[in-house]
Amino acid sequence: MKIYYDKDTDLELIKSKKVTIVGYGSQGNAHANNLKDSGVNVTVALRKDSSSWPKAEQAGLVVQEVEESVKDADMVMILMPDELQAATYTSNIHKHIKRGSILAFAHGFNIHFKKIIPREDLDVVMVAPKGPGHTVRSQYVAEAGVPSLLAIYKDVSGQAKDIALSYASAIGAGRAGIIETNFKDETETDLFGEQAVLCGGLTSLIQSGYEVLTEAGYPPEMAYFECLHEVKLIVDLIYEGGLQNMRYSISNTAEFGDYVSGPKIITEDTKEEMRAILKRIQSGEFAEEFMTDCRKSNDGRGGPLMKDFREKNSSHSIEKVGEELRSMMPWIAQNKLVDKTKN
Repeated sequence: MKIYYDKDTDLELIKSKKVTIVGYGSQGNAHANNLKDSGVNVTVALRKDSSSWPKAEQAGLVVQEVEESVKDADMVMILMPDELQAATYTSNIHKHIKRGSILAFAHGFNIHFKKIIPREDLDVVMVAPKGPGHTVRSQYVAEAGVPSLLAIYKDVSGQAKDIALSYASAIGAGRAGIIETNFKDETETDLFGEQAVLCGGLTSLIQSGYEVLTEAGYPPEMAYFECLHEVKLIVDLIYEGGLQNMRYSISNTAEFGDYVSGPKIITEDTKEEMRAILKRIQSGEFAEEFMTDCRKSNDGRGGPLMKDFREKNSSHSIEKVGEELRSMMPWIAQNKLVDKTKN
C-alpha cells in the first residue's frame, strides 16, 4: 500500500486551480477552510436558502449557488450528504461543470453504487479523510493532520492523481499520510467499520451495558461513567499505541477481565452477524435500503425510518443522564469539536 506525505506532493498544483466545495456541513466546512488557509482559490456552493450560507460567509469564504460556482471550476468536490449527492449532480452539476474538470468525493458511495454516472470528459477522484470534519479542521489548525485515503476512478487528463495529492496536502492530510486505495475498498470498508464497530457496534455496546447496570439497580450516573464516559480514556490509549498500549496502561484486574470476558461478548455468532452486514454492504442491499428511506423524506433530513431511529435513541435515559453530568464538567465543552453555530 502506497503512502504519500507533503514531500511527495506539489501544493502549487491545487493553488493554481479554482476549487468549488459543494456543501458546508462537517466535511465541507473543514475542506473549505483548510484550503483557504493553504492559499487555494476556493468557493463554497450552496442553495440560496441554505442556513449554511451565512456561516460560510462569516468564515471569509466566497459563496455561490451550485450551477454558477461549477461553471469555471477546475475541481468540484461534492461534500453533501450521500443521499443528496445524486440529485444535485444530475440537476445542478452534470450539464454545467466545465469540460475537463475534476469531480471529487470524500466517500465512494455514489460512484461505487452507481448512483452518480459522471460525464465522460471528467476526471473522478476521491480524497477521504479518516476522521470527522470537525477533527480534520481542528487538526489542521493545530498544524497536524488527519490521514486520508486517495483513489482515482477515472483519469482523463493524465494529471488526476497529482492534483488529488495536491488537494489532500492542502487540507492537511500530507502531514499525517495519504494512503492510496480504490473506490470499492474505501466504500465497503468504511460502511462496515461504521456499522459493525465504530458507530453501530460501539453505541449498541454502550447502551446495552448501561441498561444491564441500571436494570440491576445501580445508579444511572455510575452506569454512565463506567459504560460511556470512560470510553474516551480507553480509546485515547488505543489510538496512541494500539490495543497492547491500552492493556499496558490499565489495571491488572481490567486487563484480566478484558481477556476472559471480551470473547463472551463478541462471540462467533457476533462475527457471523458482522459477516452478514458485510455481505449486505457488498451486494448494495444496504445502499438501496438507505436510499429508499431517504426518498421518502421531504425535508432532506432523513426518511421515516431514520427519524424514528433518532427519536427513539435521543429519548434514551443515557442521553438525559449524560447531559446532566457533562454540565458538571465544563472543561468538556472547552475547545469542543462540534459548534453548530459554525459547522
